[in-house]
Amino acid sequence: MKSKKPFFNFKNYFLTHLILLLTFPSIAFAQSDDVTECPYFTVFSDDSTGVAFSLLSTNVDATISGVIANVIVEQTYFNAGDSIIDATYVFPMSTNAAIYAMEMVIDDRVVKAEIRRNAEAEEIFDSANEAGLTATLLEQERPNVFQMSLANIYPGDSLKVRMVYTELLVPSEGVYQFVFPNIVGPRFTANGEPWVAQSINDFFPVSETELNIRLKINAGMQLHAVCKSHNAPFDYQGRSGEIILNTTPGDDFIVDYTLDDNHINTGLLLYESENEEENFFLSMIQPAKPEVEFNSPPREYIFIMDVSGSMKGEPIEISKRLITDLLTNLNSGDKFNIIFFAGGSSILSPHSLDVSLKSLSEALEMIDNINAGGSTRLLSAMQTALDMEGTADYSRTFVILTDGYVTVEKEAYELIRQNLNEANFFSFGIGSSMNRFIIEGIAYVGEGEAFAVTNQVDANEMANTFKRYIEHPVLTNIELFFEGIDVYDVEPLTIPDVFAERPIIVYGKYHTPAEGNIGIVGDYANGNISETLSFSDYRVNAADNIALKYLWARKKIKLMSDYGIASDETDELSLEEEITQLGLKYSLITNYTSFVAVDSSALSGNGSGEEDDEFPLVGLEDDFSAEKGLIEVMGTITGAEQTLRIKLDEFNVFKYQNLSLQITSVNGHIISQQKINVDDVEDILSISLGGISSGMYFISILSDSQILDTQKFVIR
Repeated sequence: MKSKKPFFNFKNYFLTHLILLLTFPSIAFAQSDDVTECPYFTVFSDDSTGVAFSLLSTNVDATISGVIANVIVEQTYFNAGDSIIDATYVFPMSTNAAIYAMEMVIDDRVVKAEIRRNAEAEEIFDSANEAGLTATLLEQERPNVFQMSLANIYPGDSLKVRMVYTELLVPSEGVYQFVFPNIVGPRFTANGEPWVAQSINDFFPVSETELNIRLKINAGMQLHAVCKSHNAPFDYQGRSGEIILNTTPGDDFIVDYTLDDNHINTGLLLYESENEEENFFLSMIQPAKPEVEFNSPPREYIFIMDVSGSMKGEPIEISKRLITDLLTNLNSGDKFNIIFFAGGSSILSPHSLDVSLKSLSEALEMIDNINAGGSTRLLSAMQTALDMEGTADYSRTFVILTDGYVTVEKEAYELIRQNLNEANFFSFGIGSSMNRFIIEGIAYVGEGEAFAVTNQVDANEMANTFKRYIEHPVLTNIELFFEGIDVYDVEPLTIPDVFAERPIIVYGKYHTPAEGNIGIVGDYANGNISETLSFSDYRVNAADNIALKYLWARKKIKLMSDYGIASDETDELSLEEEITQLGLKYSLITNYTSFVAVDSSALSGNGSGEEDDEFPLVGLEDDFSAEKGLIEVMGTITGAEQTLRIKLDEFNVFKYQNLSLQITSVNGHIISQQKINVDDVEDILSISLGGISSGMYFISILSDSQILDTQKFVIR
């Protein structure tokens, strides 16, 4: 497909030129052991002199109703240059997001995207690209990493791409958390994958991209919410709260909220579809724990600590603080060892050590002297831990501390699955923009728990929570049962042990009527727990609960695609085909299905934005060639000055007729326009900005409405 030809670097926001990387036969760059790579934004143009293209903003409008978040993400791109642009943009998303709709907006024309098999979507996109049509293609690289490909963005075009997703928010210890990731971190890859092909030194400067977030929580009861990641207060209105944040991409946007003194919304959500003849339920059950004494068995802890290059700076300091707290929380009868990994691995001791003042002092001294650097060989570190001989009669636990910036998620899951009888796995994600896919997946597959430690203040709290989870009883041997109702396609089929105080989530479909019971039984310490919910106690809500069908399908896909867990081992369909059919039926992006949208109105002339069934392979003949270097912005402008000084290339500029200067906002709105009188032009032109607020703007020189040159200027 055209978007995956050899890339050009998009550097310092406006490119004065594009350098074709002829030395690379593919877009998977080679790298040394101590280099990680950061995907973000790349641009391709046949004209190397007229490129001025940017992602102006990402606007996020999120609404949480009960336990379900519905999120609209709008990305605005603007071509301020005079070249036709192709581009790709790699961005993160929540690991649990079910993206079920996408549309493209050009000049008020709305083109709804269609979900297609990957090969078919790429063929449509490539055909549109060759035909000179504006098109977008949204592909999944990882469950939390997506690539947007753009074709034929014409000079002056402002293109908006909207995506809609939903996700379920599951509380832990009574706290609900909403996360909107901002950055795809630098991933170490040994094999070289296309989406990690752009060097960290050449990515699009996020400081010049707007991130605007509006989050509203409709709680229906007393609400307390706090933004953990940014200094932004909540505005409370009765039983709801709203936060508005205007910033630039950086730290993940994280909001924690609680309901009525840590109340958890346990119960059933029901959705019945008239046309699709499918009925969905979602149950959240949290049994009450009895007051029972529990004697924790002696444990052996193997800490696997990431000290690779991506952990430099604050992440390694967070990790050091965390592992110090974890070690000092160990019981005197426990054993421990530490593996430090980057390009290779170093071990505290050939065998696990008893917890003592001497052994802890040795460990803390080694930790204090560790520096971050090198590649991220996670798999070899895990294998080293598994190869170490365990201690007889000790319960073995592996604890992995990492930012997760690798591309071997599925390989790590498979290694854990093959060794589940050896230990359980807990994971600590480190830093403000970690790879949550692998952090959560390690814990899920390893039958442990995942923790996110975004700063040093969190380290002590997370260490204490880990100790509480380990040493207190867990709900084990959990069995799910149904009575008096015909259910099918239930996910998950089996429920792993539960460490944290959180509800057990079960999705499924049912045949009407919605009567009967769902229940669970399980072992808790030396006792037994059971809990039952009646379907008839809950109202079918077709309007508000339509998200259930997307959440059910995403859960099924997650178990199959993300973790390789088949829903039916006897199914004759391959996992790939089953996932593909789910994506097509429920309009969800997956590993094997993509969204594609094509604006064919430029050729059809109908202006409706409706796509033609076929795209004629013809090109548009408009000449967008223009001279560059006609304008030079002189210096930085402060709000007090309110004067823009520019220098014109008099030798070349005055061969054009009817010249004018135009100032445009980042959203494409014309702020001012004035004619240039050739006889009055001096070496330096001073233009009054008339009280324009601080921000980024464009100054263009035009001849008979044709853009000759555009430059950026910033008012501080």
